[in-house]
Amino acid sequence: MAQTEASCRTLSLEAARDRCTAVRTRLSNADLFRPSSTVSSVSFQQPSSGSGAATSWRVSPCPFYLSPDQLQFFINLGPQLLSFYRALNRLYNESVKGIQPAWVAGYLDQGKPEALVQYSRMKRFRDALPAVIRPDVIPTQDGMAITELDSVPGGIGLTACLSYIYHDLDDGDSQLIGGRDGMVRGFARMLRSVQGRREGGIAILVSDESKDYRLEMSWLAAQLHEAGMPVWCVEPHEIRFTEEGLRLQADGSEQSIGVVYRFYELFDLLNIPKAELVQYAAKKGWVSVTPPYKPTLEEKSAFALLHHPRLSPFWEKELGTDCMLHLSAIMPKTWLLDPAPLPAIATIPGLRIGGRAVAHWSDLETATQKERHFVIKPSGFSALAWGSRGVSIGHDMPQTEWVQALRNALASFSTTPYLLQEFHKGRLFEMDYLDEGTQTIVRMSGRARLSPYYVVSDDKAELTGILATICPADKKILHGMKDAIMVPCALRPN
Repeated sequence: MAQTEASCRTLSLEAARDRCTAVRTRLSNADLFRPSSTVSSVSFQQPSSGSGAATSWRVSPCPFYLSPDQLQFFINLGPQLLSFYRALNRLYNESVKGIQPAWVAGYLDQGKPEALVQYSRMKRFRDALPAVIRPDVIPTQDGMAITELDSVPGGIGLTACLSYIYHDLDDGDSQLIGGRDGMVRGFARMLRSVQGRREGGIAILVSDESKDYRLEMSWLAAQLHEAGMPVWCVEPHEIRFTEEGLRLQADGSEQSIGVVYRFYELFDLLNIPKAELVQYAAKKGWVSVTPPYKPTLEEKSAFALLHHPRLSPFWEKELGTDCMLHLSAIMPKTWLLDPAPLPAIATIPGLRIGGRAVAHWSDLETATQKERHFVIKPSGFSALAWGSRGVSIGHDMPQTEWVQALRNALASFSTTPYLLQEFHKGRLFEMDYLDEGTQTIVRMSGRARLSPYYVVSDDKAELTGILATICPADKKILHGMKDAIMVPCALRPN
């Protein structure tokens, strides 16, 4: 049965329609929205053709409402995920040193260029962690499920802008998570923490691969600039390298750069102008770069390590029993699709099909549709590992396609490792949105992906806002698309 607590029932249809129109107008003025009639793409993350806004979705008159218990879950989750990143970083470093099993670092380094691996291991970066943490959380009938973690997340500027808009339209009574400007203030606080006492401005570098997010990051940089912070959103080729460090032309003069916020994926380094100069400047200590150049911390296979029985003592020691049990419950069971044969007496830990233990990946090929509630996806260092690309859902595809997806994943292990992960079905919610064609308010039944944004400053993770993406009920993969409703989250009114 669909849940109704997410819908906006207190507004008249006319008031709801006017509010949606106001949301669209303000987003369009910020260059962050284009009506769906002018966009042919079905994906919010689909590459655009130029510098104009190419985002489109269904606009709702109200935020997505959370209960007090749900809000407390998200408040508690940030520190737990920061602890998880710290533990993962320690696990990798100790694996490299031989304190933990060597296969841990072997898996986390699989498919990465050797030069990047060695760079990430430099002592200067040993303790560096992502300064922005965003999990993708699916509310299910049994609770919350985290499908993956993202340390180079999109949606920061968009969520910030939506928070401004919905707060103002509701006269500040909506109790938005993070408040009107929590996203902007939190991002500023994070940048100052990264900068420390280092002189120079802050450059948000957005690559061509990530160009669809350039407009929202430019909007964010403009808000910070208006608040007095020397922040500029630029393309990598605009950076100039000198013997003193990195510089760029902005505000009518040449500016020195002390912090680089990296908005590009590490798999794409060879296609990014001057990326090696940014690395060199960071190595010399001329600039601070966040997220750090550490592909280990962007690996989805970290979920598989959390659930590996041989590593349980490590996780319990580093996280504490309560945190380990909680994360193990909300992070789906995950396995790395390693084609290496197992001994005759061995089975794959925790993997069962129809009540039977699995000893070979080929056992999955004969699984029935009901037994194939699994997802196959790239583990991280790949152009297919973002925007829901490269994802195969077992129970949503014919047997022949499932077998082929499984075999292709195993064959790609040496260059692009893949994961097998339990599929968790989202519960249904009802949300209202404005139908652009008829200009009427329509109620949609859909499944939600909640994306909380945590910023790290002074070694603490703080919740600054949550973006809800509600996709039609028939969609299996939940991500930004023109048929989805995208709104900030708020505490449900009494």
